[in-house]
Amino acid sequence: MFDSVLRRFMDEAPVCVAVRATLERLLRPGWLDELFGREARHQYESKLLFSTLVELMGQVVCGSRRSVHEAYQHAREMGVSIAAVYDKLNGLEPQIGAALVRQSAQEVAAVLEHLPLPPSPLAGYELRIVDGNHLATTQHRLKELRTTRSGPLPGQALVVLDPRRRLMLDLVACEDGHAQERSLVPVVLEFVRPGELWMADRNFCTTLMLAGVIARQAFFLIRQHASTLRWEECGRWRDRGRSVSGRVYEQPIRVLLPGPGGGGVWARLRRIKLVLDEPTRDGEREIYLLSNLPDEAASAAELADLYKGRWQVEGAFGELTTSLRCEVDTLGYPRAALFAFSLALLAYNAVSLVKTALAQAHGGHEKVGREVSFYQLSREVAATARGMELAVDPAQWAIFAAMTPRRFARALVSLAKRMNPRRYRKHPRGPKRKRPPRTHGRRIKHVATARILARRTAGSG
Repeated sequence: MFDSVLRRFMDEAPVCVAVRATLERLLRPGWLDELFGREARHQYESKLLFSTLVELMGQVVCGSRRSVHEAYQHAREMGVSIAAVYDKLNGLEPQIGAALVRQSAQEVAAVLEHLPLPPSPLAGYELRIVDGNHLATTQHRLKELRTTRSGPLPGQALVVLDPRRRLMLDLVACEDGHAQERSLVPVVLEFVRPGELWMADRNFCTTLMLAGVIARQAFFLIRQHASTLRWEECGRWRDRGRSVSGRVYEQPIRVLLPGPGGGGVWARLRRIKLVLDEPTRDGEREIYLLSNLPDEAASAAELADLYKGRWQVEGAFGELTTSLRCEVDTLGYPRAALFAFSLALLAYNAVSLVKTALAQAHGGHEKVGREVSFYQLSREVAATARGMELAVDPAQWAIFAAMTPRRFARALVSLAKRMNPRRYRKHPRGPKRKRPPRTHGRRIKHVATARILARRTAGSG
């Protein structure tokens, strides 16, 4: 079925083949152009297809090309100018990238159904973590930005993470870099399904968010904001034992939420106080959480431990930044920057699928999560991608796209068994040491490293 060239890559670089095969399924040209035709409201396709634009931008996001211009120069004859490429990219509507993320997650989830998954963080509930990310400042390339020293913010993105499957499920892309997360809550509520448990930080602790989740017959575990709710105590604090991070207390409260017809409705909630053994990086010793989960679903200590998992989304943002170019600082136009971010989320889903196959082949999810580096996987894919594209017949990749989800899952596990996990091991650093005081360097601007090392050697002797 596979030719000798692809088989050699399968033996020597199986992780690259696995990621490339996954992207082949997620970025099928016909499907991409159909998605664009369905989601675009103002743009239209002419000579430059949306699938071609995704191919160019994907090379930049995955690191095989440094810029859109470089990807354009090395692309096959496109029949349009680079100016036309940038015009198309700068005008892509935010909902197109959001749909791309959503559809990719559904495609990956269909394959994950045939692979073993870790248990749910809370039995009986599908956990969703929502968090926001302001895209990093860009260069001052746009004419209007050249007269300011302030950093230009190209946009704000909210993402919804499924921590069990390690999938980015949904994206809310906002072109206003100064937009508050709570202003995007109405869009987030469209993603909430009955029975789900939504976890978020205090920026999402609003009456609209809490009422919206309850109205959709779902549940929340949200850190309490000091001034966004009207609430009253309904009982005293009770000691609920210890969690991993500290002592846990609980009290019942009621919160005034928007009701039908514009009136207010009092909702009874659980208020949990976690007294930390070690302060947060902001110096806080106590954390307050709100939840509408029933008592029998989870104890207060279990919910306090569960909330620690919210940092998984922060870790995912870190992986996107260090391993993928989710924030391309040369893309000043908000729509272009947000589209690049959406493609990075899609690539993240692809690598997450490969890591799940790796977990089945090499010791389980906990072992792989602890030892395998997302960064090392991504770096090898970026280094090998160009050579693989030149050497392998495109018809070979189409074989993976035509597989059923079950068959493709088996193919990924087969590739994972050929991988050597040691090549992708994490190398966690130890605790940071306090930096010693430095001389100001005003009088002596340079020093000779060799002389300093010579003095160290002489001193040790």
